[in-house]
Amino acid sequence: MSTKEYIQEHFPLLAKIDSPADLKQLNVEQLPAVCDELRQFIVHELSENPGHFASSMGAVEIAVALHYVFNTPDDRLVWDVGHQAYAHKILTGRRDRFSTNRKKDGLSGFPNPSESEYDTFQAGHASNSISAALGMSIASELLNNPDRRVVAVIGDASISGGLAFEGINNASNHKNNLLIVLNDNDMSIDRPVGALGEYMTRLTASKRYNNMRYKTYQFMRKHHVIGDSGKGVVLRFNNAMKSMLTGRQNIFEGLNIRYFGPFDGHDVIRLVKTFSDIKDMTGPKLVHVRTVKGKGYEPAEKDPTTWHAPGKFDEDTGERIKGSSSGKPLKFQDVFGKTLVELAKDDEKVVAITAAMPSGTSVSMMQEAYPTRTFDVGISEGHAVTFAGGLAKEGLKPYVAIYSAFLQRAYDSIINDVSIARLPVTFCLDRAGLVGEDGVTHHGLFDLPFMRAIPGMVVSAPMDEHSLRNLMFTANSYNDGPFSIRYPRGAGKLVDWHNEPQLLPIGKGRKLHDGSDVAILSIGTIGTNVVEACASLHEQGIDVAHYDMVFLKPLDEEIMKEVTNRYRAIITIEEGTTTGGLGGAVAEWLADHNINARLVRLGVADTFVDQGTVKQLHEMCGLDAASIEDKVKLLLKDTDK
Repeated sequence: MSTKEYIQEHFPLLAKIDSPADLKQLNVEQLPAVCDELRQFIVHELSENPGHFASSMGAVEIAVALHYVFNTPDDRLVWDVGHQAYAHKILTGRRDRFSTNRKKDGLSGFPNPSESEYDTFQAGHASNSISAALGMSIASELLNNPDRRVVAVIGDASISGGLAFEGINNASNHKNNLLIVLNDNDMSIDRPVGALGEYMTRLTASKRYNNMRYKTYQFMRKHHVIGDSGKGVVLRFNNAMKSMLTGRQNIFEGLNIRYFGPFDGHDVIRLVKTFSDIKDMTGPKLVHVRTVKGKGYEPAEKDPTTWHAPGKFDEDTGERIKGSSSGKPLKFQDVFGKTLVELAKDDEKVVAITAAMPSGTSVSMMQEAYPTRTFDVGISEGHAVTFAGGLAKEGLKPYVAIYSAFLQRAYDSIINDVSIARLPVTFCLDRAGLVGEDGVTHHGLFDLPFMRAIPGMVVSAPMDEHSLRNLMFTANSYNDGPFSIRYPRGAGKLVDWHNEPQLLPIGKGRKLHDGSDVAILSIGTIGTNVVEACASLHEQGIDVAHYDMVFLKPLDEEIMKEVTNRYRAIITIEEGTTTGGLGGAVAEWLADHNINARLVRLGVADTFVDQGTVKQLHEMCGLDAASIEDKVKLLLKDTDK
């Protein structure tokens, strides 16, 4: 049975929806059934093709109601992060291709404007939707398209990010008709933290009051009692009265943003009515809806953290399909987590910080063992870094564990709040390199050059689990400034990962294999592909030297002198952009020392990389063992001429 035939047989309403225009042909009373079919379809598809499950299950009614009421894609719908946007994708012409989601040459796992006109803005990192949507709303006014409506959908965890509040603040200061839909499920990936998260769970508003206020305002405006110039005064007066009557101060209305809710985010008919009632209101407004992450699938409702991205599972029983971990290497994040607990046991000054990702980084292990010395600051990477700087200034030893791609948002804090004062903060960059199916917004391809550019920053990358442990222990004894350690997503190669850690000399690499003619310099776990290539070349009578640099900064000058004196050509390889990383550092060293050596730089070219398995992406970028082997042969052939 083809995919189309299966959909027609099992999802009769969904099979008729190839675009939001088709959705609008249905009666509003049919929408709950559409939502049910969407959930069943998502369960069926993700059971075999893993993706972001619980968030999308919780936002089905929001997607249906918005596309039913608004004239997308002319009306702009901006999703924050995009974890919750699967129903949106299915309703906007991608139903029959949804099985390709997160696969190479298939659909992106997140909204992507290059994929569909309905994906109005790139998503993947949290807290940007309000700012982007505000820009679109104001642009519509400036470009004489005042009838265009713009909607930002943001979760309760994402709205705690600083960028979201910058957007909200400006929405109250500039003329616009932006609608913000706050999807409040009391969750990020792990439970949200901070006072704002608690506030969201308590926030209430009178529906009768909102309706009365709107009708009163319309009456006064119609009879010219009030105009736009006096609107702000009345709004602030009404907000004050509402705070007095309800006993609660509304943070959004305090910023002159109309607030509606909270509503049941799974009552699609009510959502349609609400959006229809307010879509033509002028000025910024926010609709607060309460949803359940994983809605409609009991295992996900009970354990939304695990079911954020559960992998494959049995759609009937909810049993997750996991291979046996016995005798297999640990994930790098788990080696990090266990090693961090060891360090904390021996040194009471060790503290851990993460930004809404304790389970994703395995900081959760430290959180369980030493809860008072572990800090999850929420989606606030800049704050995480500056907070770490404050801890370090008073003598503690902070380990900041954040995904490489997410740490990009904290770059100014790394420079100004840690590095200038040479504070001993250890940055542990998880998901460095090509991360696979999460795609372009999540690849950690830029940390090597952006960390290397900072004066006084030690930049390192382990090739295996033993090296990771060695570097973590070395960082704990290093007091001369910040220390960066990057490592990839997924498991390593060593089953026996628990070595006796050694303190490493800063800026010193190691020779793994001697050879002639060509030397390969690698950094990080991509070196395991070099080892494989060297073994294959050896069998063919070709021996090349292989050096694991360990440190990008400071660069091992002894190794550089050795390879330039002994070899006709040098190959550098890194799992990151070739612009400014290891290849750039070696090229600069050669230029600074006036050495004319043949240099080939392997890495990710000056481009963005879409999704696929890590193996597929290594092959595409020329970083797999076979590509390295071919490059060595071609280089030897060229140097013989």
